[in-house]
Amino acid sequence: MPTDELLARWNQVLTRCGATTDPEPAGRELLRRWAEPQRRYHTAEHLAAVLDRVDELAGHAADPDTVRLAAWFHDAVYKPDRSENEERSAELAVRALREAGLAEQRIAEVARLVRLTVSHHPEPGDRDGEVLCDADLAVLGGEPDRYAAYAAAVREEYAFVPEPDFRAGRAAILRQLLALPALYRTPTATARYTARARTNLAAELGSLES
Repeated sequence: MPTDELLARWNQVLTRCGATTDPEPAGRELLRRWAEPQRRYHTAEHLAAVLDRVDELAGHAADPDTVRLAAWFHDAVYKPDRSENEERSAELAVRALREAGLAEQRIAEVARLVRLTVSHHPEPGDRDGEVLCDADLAVLGGEPDRYAAYAAAVREEYAFVPEPDFRAGRAAILRQLLALPALYRTPTATARYTARARTNLAAELGSLES
């Protein structure tokens, strides 16, 4: 998705959410972050894909625009060798949205949703959390070629990790995902992505363990 189209989407959602300042500078700063050179999967293309999935699942959300804001920030801070990316992304969201003049209640909810992407385990009834997590994990249920491209991009982001260590760590993550009773929480994502996601995850795990 072209940068100007993404920027327009940011400007629109921030304006709808009550911004009292020009939203464009903050949007350009976010897009600069999403274009950092260490990113291979967590790029503006991933951001656009998550925003598109949020739009598809918006009917399930309690507050779709708050979920959209959380999508913009959920990987805004991303360094593959760090473990505190989600926390730093949430803190960035608080600073940026306060500067934009949004209501504190909405800011707190955006930060909560960003932090939820550490575990991708929303509590039952957390409709906004369910939408954001399902949108973020929708890539697992993509067509095989798109899943393969995603897996390859993840490996590139972790190029600094030796191959045996990466294979072991990645396999552990895949086994955890396959052991979950449900990968998705919204009815639409469950129906649309579950079968392909389990097939993709099993195939990648098999390749790592071969």
